[in-house]
This record gives sequence, structure tokens and C-alpha cells, in this order.
Amino acid sequence: MTNHQKTALVLGAGGFIGSHMVKRLKSENYWVRGVDIKYPEFSETLADNFIIGDLNEVDVVISSLKNGDNCFDEIYQFAADMGGAGFIFTGENDANIMHNSCMINLNILKQLNEHNQKKKINKTKIFYSSSACIYPEHNQLDPDNPDCREDSAYPAAPDSEYGWEKLFSEHLYLTYNRNFGLPVRIARYHNIYGPEGTWEGGREKAPAAICRKVAQLQSGDTEIEVWGDGKQTRSFLYIDECIEATRRLMDSDCIEPVNIGSEEMVTIDQLVDTAAKVANKKITKDHVDVPHTGVRGRNSNNDLIREKLGWDYSMTLEEGIRKTYNWIMSQIAKEMYPASDLSNKKYKAYGNCAK
Repeated sequence: MTNHQKTALVLGAGGFIGSHMVKRLKSENYWVRGVDIKYPEFSETLADNFIIGDLNEVDVVISSLKNGDNCFDEIYQFAADMGGAGFIFTGENDANIMHNSCMINLNILKQLNEHNQKKKINKTKIFYSSSACIYPEHNQLDPDNPDCREDSAYPAAPDSEYGWEKLFSEHLYLTYNRNFGLPVRIARYHNIYGPEGTWEGGREKAPAAICRKVAQLQSGDTEIEVWGDGKQTRSFLYIDECIEATRRLMDSDCIEPVNIGSEEMVTIDQLVDTAAKVANKKITKDHVDVPHTGVRGRNSNNDLIREKLGWDYSMTLEEGIRKTYNWIMSQIAKEMYPASDLSNKKYKAYGNCAK
């Protein structure tokens, strides 16, 4: 790296948002180190240096923070034990979610502070990715009028242990800011989706799951399974817009947590209809009663981030779902036809997704 080149440490760089952040930072000529328990699943990492390791282990954190005689300019903390509703809301993974994610953040902040004291410098900005899951369940019972303003977070009553862990970690970062002067930035993400996100296996989120189900319909089939009654409401933010907002937050002086999301609220049925539209397929919905559908309504409120950063989302859900659907179609095609067969006509026909 050159003497004047900015440096960044991306924790959770093997995951969906982390791997996209690495790409963005490299496009801005940062020197980037990535850390994760795995490499990105769907593309080669662009990180200059990548450490495979578990951030629950203190030695891994210490190694990650080493940057010669310097400190990193920026740290992006995306590492967490997480997944979609089928992982977060069943209750079966609560202990791991709480323990693993809390330990990661405890280790990172303690070791960063000790590193700063040893180097006698405190310049590293650290970003923490929180979640809309921190908002009280009682503010999200009406699917048509959810309240997710930043100042509605208290009295606290998240609907999942994942939400409680995120809320605790927000406080953890803010205490390190107050007591040790660490420059922290915190965003509450609202349902980030897009290409290169998990799309099968149980940890995928609603947009990817719905796109997969629609894409995998065989000729003559029309029915897909939809969890719940389909009237639950959500908003979904495309990955590129999430990365842009996060970069703007890091460049700002805003320390208080802010929402990063879309305000285009839709029902789950409308999400399904959008996927069917971009796929040019007629579908029917089999609504299945499951206990883990999450809150009845959730929608980002962007008033604060518009005021503080002048940022707002611009991509429509249909446009983002089209990009995501086409990418998932390409993944299904790869599974159906191995790399040695990529030139055959069947692959080309199957991969010719909706424009």
C-alpha cells in the first residue's frame, strides 16, 4: 500500500453485505483486509489480504487489527450469527445468536481500544451494522402503520433474541465512544437484499426465498408456499443502496444510530406478485401457518438519515427484485448444468432470464 492510501478492515467479509463493501472500498482505492470464518460464497474476494478465523477468538481479533506500525482508517463490523426468519425466529438458535454475536463485538471493541492505547492514537472509525429487529414488537402490530422511527426504540421490547443482541451491541459501541472516544457509526439495516446473498439452505431472507420458489416452478406448476397469511408488511433495500448509505454514514459526523432502508412498504403477497411479474409467470399462493413470521408490520423511517446525511433510497422494489431474480436464475442454472456444460444450449435457454 502507498503511504497516503486509506486502509479498511472488513469483519464478516465473507458474508453478503461484507463482500459487497469490500468491492466498494476497492473501487475507491482502499487497501482492504477481510476477516471471516469463510470466503465469499459466490465470487472471489477482492480484499488485498483475507484472514480465515473466528472473531469469537481473541487471537484472531488481535491478528486482524495488526496493520504494521499504523492503525486502520476504518473498520466495518458485519460479522454476526444471523439468517432469515427461519433461523432467527424459531427459538432454536437463540443461545448461539446471543453468545456468538455478543462475544465478537466484546472482543473487537476491547482489543481495538487496547490497540489504540498501545499505539497512542485513536483515529480508527468503526461502523457497526445493527438491525431494524431492535424496534419494539408493540410498535409493529399494525401492518399498515408500523412505527420504526429511531427514537421509538425505547421502552425496548424486540420480538427476538437477535433484536436484543443488536440493541445490547449498540449500547456497547456507544459506551466505548463515551468512555474511550472511539469514533463509532451505527446503522439499523432494514431487510437488505440483492445478488450474492444467501438464497437457499434455511438462512435466506424473504426476497431471495420468494425469488427462488418462483424460479424453481416447473412447467405447468403455479403454486408456491408463502409463510403466514401474506398480509405482513415489510420494506426491502437493495444492496448497492445499502453500501452507498453506509459509506456516507462513515464519512459523516453522525454518531447516533440511523435507519438505512427503503420506505416502499409492501405486503409479503405483493413481494410475491413482484417476483412473479419479473419472472413473467402466473402463480398461486399456498399460505402456510408457521410460528416464525416475525412482526406484522415493519417499514423504514428515513427522516433522520435524510436530515443528517441527505441520503434516500431511489431504486424501486421491482427493479431490485428483477436484478436479484436474474442472479438467482443464474445460480440455479449453474447447479443444473456444471461448468463443463456452460456452453450448451440448455444452459443458455435456462439462463435467459426476464429483462
